Amino acid sequence: MSRLSTGIPGLDERLGGGLLPGTMTVLVGSSGIGKTQFGIQFAHAGLVQEKRRGVIFDMAARIDPQGHDAYARRIAGWTLRREESEKTLDYDTIFDQSVEWGDYFQALAKKGCRMTRRDVDFDTWHDWQAELSKHLDTTIAFFFTHFVRGVCRVVVDGIEPVRRQGESIQFELLEYVYHQILQKDPQWLARDLFRQFYRKNEAAIAANPYDRNKIGCLVLYTTSETSLDAMIEKPLDEGDLLAGANTIIYMGKIRDGVRFHRALYVSKHRGSVCPDEIMPYEIDDHGLRMSEFISS
Repeated sequence: MSRLSTGIPGLDERLGGGLLPGTMTVLVGSSGIGKTQFGIQFAHAGLVQEKRRGVIFDMAARIDPQGHDAYARRIAGWTLRREESEKTLDYDTIFDQSVEWGDYFQALAKKGCRMTRRDVDFDTWHDWQAELSKHLDTTIAFFFTHFVRGVCRVVVDGIEPVRRQGESIQFELLEYVYHQILQKDPQWLARDLFRQFYRKNEAAIAANPYDRNKIGCLVLYTTSETSLDAMIEKPLDEGDLLAGANTIIYMGKIRDGVRFHRALYVSKHRGSVCPDEIMPYEIDDHGLRMSEFISS
């Protein structure tokens, strides 16, 4: 099965051809290090490789935006279309190829609120749980509709650092999305989506299959650590959900005398030979590229 290009000039060759489909890749780094640009380039690379761009699933609850729209326009000439999480589902549009669904979905509408059990009272935590449950149907519909149209790339952004992942509503949602949507058998996912309307739509479901093993998931995980050396020395705990990822890439700053540079390090890449080295990169209006691919 073909690997998924990262869309980063010079990086695929160092990853054995790209990222493995059917798996999760976690990109770890602080705010402003280039994670969102990386995600946009990965999603956009699907237009060449699979004839379909990927989709952006934004779990941020911060007041300040991640900048997806601006990055997509500048890097790829791509105008993101927002899919509303509050919409009433029209099952007739799921298989109708003439109906365009948005490629950007914001899962949590509450803004500027803490998202961990430790930091909120009982009522606020209950409100978060209700918010999550309310949007599960549209979340399933968003992914299923794109998958039956040939989308093979999912970028999950907006995950904020926490002391215990089990106390975070974002990690709870990420675990559900990855295991109960992306990795689930398409027939069973269709049952979750259509429920009492499954029999009515059974023929259309059978006529629009997709292969879950071709879908790659890139998770953009924000950490408070900025130093690449510190990330390498203190890796993610083995018990973390993210430690179950097939590939983990750290993005951070390295020091060269009195200057700092951006660089990345591939901590884990199962099923591939990858270099055990720190790889500098730069960011310009076209996004990320490995430093040796920057024109002088």
